Amino acid sequence: MAPFDTRMVARDSGHVLYIEQVGRADGVPAVFLHGGPGSGCQPAHRQLFDPQRFRAVLWDQRGSGRSTPRGSRTANTTPLLVADMEHIRTLLGIERWLVVGGSWGATLALAYAEAHPDRVTGLVLRGTFLGTREEWRWAFVDAPRIIRPDLHQALLALLPESERADLIGALTRRLFHLDPLVHQPAAVAWGEFERVLSEVNASPPVPLPASLSAPLGGRSVPNTPYIEAHYCAHDSFLRPRQLMDDAYRLRGIPGIIVQGRYDLLCPPQIAYALHKAWPGSELRIIEMAGHAISEPGIRPAVMQAIEDLAPKS
Repeated sequence: MAPFDTRMVARDSGHVLYIEQVGRADGVPAVFLHGGPGSGCQPAHRQLFDPQRFRAVLWDQRGSGRSTPRGSRTANTTPLLVADMEHIRTLLGIERWLVVGGSWGATLALAYAEAHPDRVTGLVLRGTFLGTREEWRWAFVDAPRIIRPDLHQALLALLPESERADLIGALTRRLFHLDPLVHQPAAVAWGEFERVLSEVNASPPVPLPASLSAPLGGRSVPNTPYIEAHYCAHDSFLRPRQLMDDAYRLRGIPGIIVQGRYDLLCPPQIAYALHKAWPGSELRIIEMAGHAISEPGIRPAVMQAIEDLAPKS
């Protein structure tokens, strides 16, 4: 499904956002929010929306995907991403839209809906993440230490013993380092670590780098770890418990939360707590599934949720 519209839109601080629209120009308005933060939209995300029914807007967030400058952490915060969404909505002449997001995209969807509830017809969330310090630690330290100790120990072994007590801090310092020979191996290690944790039956993992100071030998360097570390270091640019405390603002907005039963990165307890705090929401647990949208049953469940929440004309 090819976009019927693509554009680059200039924002503040030198950021230029890539935006595309797919489906019908007169279709049901919807917006898709990618994860990471830092990953960017993919062609497969377009396929979540019935092109005969929807006008779906997909955009690459600051520093992500085709937006420029790629990897930039300057003026890259949650409130600014929320402001970008409002700018895009106004620019495209959309009054209200269905907001769809998974993982970090769910975080941003909630932040937007709580700030602008009158602009949201419904919310479809996958792998709910509320952006708290505790969730960051669970995803990158506690869950792998308890459930994937082999992977956790393999990553720790790349660090000097003096730094192993603070895994996230040690990797973040490397990711923020100016020297590519320092930050690129850390990005590869972070990205591969997260990928394996996102799947219940992870395909044989690409080995972690031999060390955090060895050449990568042509391996591609992911963008997501740089932006994720930036947001993690700043508690997602949210107040403590902000999204849960402000969940009352979602009252009247219909929502469906799709959650993998065995999601290590964003565990079901978070989705369940949000569901209990959000009147009118529905929680759909997908058995034998982990975090990734490619996990068994997750993609069809998200597509069904989108169909179920689309305003009926």
